[in-house]
Amino acid sequence: MPSADAAAVIGKSVQVRGEVKGNEDLLVEGLVEGTIALTDSRLSIGPKARVQANVTARDVLVQGALKGDIHATGRVDLRAGSNMTGDIHAARLSIEENAMFSGKVELNSTGAPADRGAQPAASSAKPALFDAK
Repeated sequence: MPSADAAAVIGKSVQVRGEVKGNEDLLVEGLVEGTIALTDSRLSIGPKARVQANVTARDVLVQGALKGDIHATGRVDLRAGSNMTGDIHAARLSIEENAMFSGKVELNSTGAPADRGAQPAASSAKPALFDAK
């Protein structure tokens, strides 16, 4: 019998096309295409998994292939051997040696995209001047 802390699993031979939503941790070992929304939970993408989806989760661990954007309120880990293409919005990011990543990274305290319309804080510091000779 699985323990209460065990993650739900999408097995190696399982293919999901569409929207995956939940309130528990999820381990993907197969193929997922669409969107994954685990707002308060952890998503783990196994070493042989292929995911083509935009992901929203508390924490994301990538060991396999992910094509899509990640929005995490916590931590994103790209492990050695992983291949990720897309943008990352997270509070924390860890990229191991031999992980492949192509995209943009935006780190902030919530993992949500920053408000582009916000004005920068006023600063009393004077800009540095550089004299090119």
